[in-house]
Amino acid sequence: MEGSVEPMDEERIPGHGEYKVLGGKLVVADLAVRNGRLADVSISGDFFLEPDEALADINTALEGLSEDSSHAVLAESIRNALDATVVMFGFSPEAIATAVRRALARATTWSDHEWEIIPPTPMSTHMHVALDEVLAEAVGNGSRKPTLRFWEWEAPSVVIGGFQSLQNEVDPEGVRRHGVTVVRRVTGGGAMFMEHGNAITYSLYLPQSLVDGLSFEDSYSFLDDWVMEALKATGIKAWYQPLNDIATDQGKIGGAAQKRFGNGGMLHHVTMSYDIDADKMTDVLRIGKEKLSGKGISSAKKRVDPLRRQTGLSREAILDIMMSTFVSRYNATVTGINPEEQAEAASRVDSKFGTQAWLNRVP
Repeated sequence: MEGSVEPMDEERIPGHGEYKVLGGKLVVADLAVRNGRLADVSISGDFFLEPDEALADINTALEGLSEDSSHAVLAESIRNALDATVVMFGFSPEAIATAVRRALARATTWSDHEWEIIPPTPMSTHMHVALDEVLAEAVGNGSRKPTLRFWEWEAPSVVIGGFQSLQNEVDPEGVRRHGVTVVRRVTGGGAMFMEHGNAITYSLYLPQSLVDGLSFEDSYSFLDDWVMEALKATGIKAWYQPLNDIATDQGKIGGAAQKRFGNGGMLHHVTMSYDIDADKMTDVLRIGKEKLSGKGISSAKKRVDPLRRQTGLSREAILDIMMSTFVSRYNATVTGINPEEQAEAASRVDSKFGTQAWLNRVP
């Protein structure tokens, strides 16, 4: 019609996303968004792909997809566009999907966030596990920046996994004899015996966008890559033993656990043995022979001391190296727990973590 104006396509500023495959190659996604759809998609990187023509097929497979497409939908679209003769070396449809979601700001990298770090702060074990829930939720709702927090212990404690049986894991007589507090955490995994100075425990509170597209197994090693760098600085060459164990050539030195919250926040925490009294640990925990063999404990060995023995460093020195590594790598700033977070954690101790109902959730 004369005088009518054709509607203009709504176009967003072109996006750029990069993803370095763990143990693999770099994948780069450049694209635009028009009317909510991917446009002008260009995938590149230092990967290997045969035949060459498959690159055009990958770009075509992504063209026109909704900008709200999940990681799984993006990867499946790429996979369906490639026949069985295509060889992808150093990358995968999932890696491309992560790069695309980063270009769309649906997935993030470490450098996309301002990180904070809370140094070791002594408090009750009930408060430690309550803060894990409070701070992870705070990151999810945007009231706290992504944060690394180190634990410190006030009293001997056993922290059991969220799905463990209390009676199967804990010896009540040993607990009474040694004055040990027993607490249940929100994450899965096994029981931990803690005393002041015998272990290093930290928690990462992060948005789930940081691990968008990663498998659960890959997310563990991805989130602790900085720890491997810190341990290397102490003289330890460590790696992840799937799914969640940190190991050296002398055996396991630590373990990790995770929980993802409904508001987009995530908790990832790790405990590593510095110098544990094995006799006391076996008094308070019901540890079978199978577990003992995996932990490198024998009846003649009185201590489990991988970090002290393998580094020759004090626990404080190792903590300093870990914190300085994280600060320099991610430009983190030192902070503390604010009064509102402290009060909320105390409230959850009263209503949840300090109750017999929670402790006996799995009898």
